[in-house]
Amino acid sequence: MVITELPYQVNKTTLIEKMAELVGGKRITDVSDIRDESDRTGMRIVVEIKRDGSPHTVMQQLFKHTALQTSFSANVLALVDGQPQTLGLKRMLEHYIAYRREIVRRRTEFDLARARERAHILEGLKIALDNLDEVIKTIRASADTDAARAALVKRFKLSEAQANAILEMQLRRLAALERKKIEDEYEAVIRLIAELEDLLANPRKVLTVIRDELDELIRKYGNDRKTRIESDANRELTAEDLVAAEDVVVTLSQRGYIKRQQIGTFRSQRRGGKGKLAMITREEDAVRHLMVANTHDNILFFTNRGRVFITKVHTLPEASRQAKGLPIINLPGVMVDQGEYVSAIITLPQFAADHYMAMATRGGMIKKTSLAEYAKIRSNGLIAISLVQGDELRWVGLTDGQNDIILATRNGQAARFHEAEVRPMGRDTRGVTGIRLRGDDEVVGMEVVAPSAELLVVTEQGYGKRTMLDDFPVKHRATGGVIANSLNAETGKVAAVRVVGREDEELMLITEEGTILRTEVSSVNRYRRASRGVTVMKPGEGDRIVSIAVFVDDRPPIGEDDGETEG
Repeated sequence: MVITELPYQVNKTTLIEKMAELVGGKRITDVSDIRDESDRTGMRIVVEIKRDGSPHTVMQQLFKHTALQTSFSANVLALVDGQPQTLGLKRMLEHYIAYRREIVRRRTEFDLARARERAHILEGLKIALDNLDEVIKTIRASADTDAARAALVKRFKLSEAQANAILEMQLRRLAALERKKIEDEYEAVIRLIAELEDLLANPRKVLTVIRDELDELIRKYGNDRKTRIESDANRELTAEDLVAAEDVVVTLSQRGYIKRQQIGTFRSQRRGGKGKLAMITREEDAVRHLMVANTHDNILFFTNRGRVFITKVHTLPEASRQAKGLPIINLPGVMVDQGEYVSAIITLPQFAADHYMAMATRGGMIKKTSLAEYAKIRSNGLIAISLVQGDELRWVGLTDGQNDIILATRNGQAARFHEAEVRPMGRDTRGVTGIRLRGDDEVVGMEVVAPSAELLVVTEQGYGKRTMLDDFPVKHRATGGVIANSLNAETGKVAAVRVVGREDEELMLITEEGTILRTEVSSVNRYRRASRGVTVMKPGEGDRIVSIAVFVDDRPPIGEDDGETEG
């Protein structure tokens, strides 16, 4: 990070000392070196960022803790009509424009008076030229200048000023070309008088003159603006301001260990690989959730008992691939009770009042509630859905009230219906039946149908396929659905489903033991509903896929090569 300008009255040496003090005191941790490279060509302070550091975060920290960003209070006191007043920016501009109006008016009146005087003189000269012989005769017959002036005024009905101009006229003005100049000047003065009179009669034209004159000043003396006018310039920096907005991978284990990692840590591989370790889990623990989110997003945690908690993605602990993370109960605003666990996660930048939160339970129930009801979640959570004995909340998603919804089960069934069949309900309600389950089957996912999209189905043993959503007929809710995937012992049960449709989408799969594979969605072949698909990932012996995430990332990989072999 290179600093080439400092705020007014900020001393460079003092600033560098303060920066070094913050780095030494671990207040700023991502800086490796600070150098003063200023010379006669200009000021230059270089702040070296660590390889895994964030320049955005360092910049915001310096703004907050040093004089690199300062504020000035201005008491704008001015005399307005002889009275002292404190003015805001708008009032100052209003008074300035009023002042400029007065200046333009007085200047125009002055120019108009001079133009009328000149036109009056030119009219007298024209009379003299039209009656040249008589004028000369009158002047020669006069005894002195005063007598000649009086004779001209009386003979040709001239004013005294016109008579003086005639008497002072040089003989060269009698030439034909000089006479033409007088006539042309007279016509120009008459046009100028008309323009000035029109300007005084039209206030809007006065504003046009003010604007044109300011444009001319900018053209002659203006340069690029060196400051910005911002409404929140004096706002206190928050913790979120100190965090760069970037996409991260969020993982949560069955025992409640959560962490986030930079998305570039996982390089894209061909389908069918073994993946890369993303989390080292404890014995009797397993990864349950995987998602890609932005650090500035809200993240909502829904528990199996139907409660919801909220925090920011950037508050999640950032850890390496090998780290297990932090227990979720240590996060601010997440108070999970004994025996309760997070069963669904969703992220969103803001709470749009015209959208809904759709929820599905393991037992096939579905409900939707206005998103606005979740905008203010208490630190001890809110009830998101009421559940019958033995049922659990398993899936949550966003809808706009105009879409079809598809529910998928672990045994490979899927039911598609329009969400209008599910009326909006309050938070503390149970919902209605979405799909009827057979035997030991349970809901494994719910997706909102998009036009011309496909349903990506991934099984526990790494088989996957894409199927056009048009292949799934739209029926009423509470049916048994249709076959979505052909399953056997080799494929295992359905692990997850997602709606996909963009060519640049990527897919992340994570296994129970914490191994992640990142690959392109387009590498997964298209098949009909009653097929098992192709191998997307090969879990290790005794391992199985538990979650998937679909995302778009245009940035190059940023992870370090740690020497591990990728499949």
